[in-house]
Amino acid sequence: MKIEHVALYVNNLEAARDFFIDYLGGRSNDGYHNRTTDFRSFFISFDDGARLEIMSKPEMTDAEKSVNRTGYAHVAFSVGSKERVDELTAKLKADGFSVISGPRTTGDGYYESCIVAIEGNQIEITV
Repeated sequence: MKIEHVALYVNNLEAARDFFIDYLGGRSNDGYHNRTTDFRSFFISFDDGARLEIMSKPEMTDAEKSVNRTGYAHVAFSVGSKERVDELTAKLKADGFSVISGPRTTGDGYYESCIVAIEGNQIEITV
């Protein structure tokens, strides 16, 4: 069994798509639009076969996303090396994203950083 995809609702669909393409090397499909409900989505595909569905629809509730909460905490992206973690974290920070941890080696041995991106959602960057 494998996870087929993870889905994320956003308000600004195009900005979210561009983030995953520009910073994490994703490839987007042409998108989907249900004209009856105004639901829209893109599937972002990554080199290893993982996929992320980003979705938007009118009148969504945009609840506060505190760091310490229940539910899905973050999506982690492996970039292949400590150097790449450092480089991408520095680029994201320079581009105005909030780095909330790292880069660092965690107690369980992962080298990672965590940023807040995409409308307050966390993205982990790891080896």
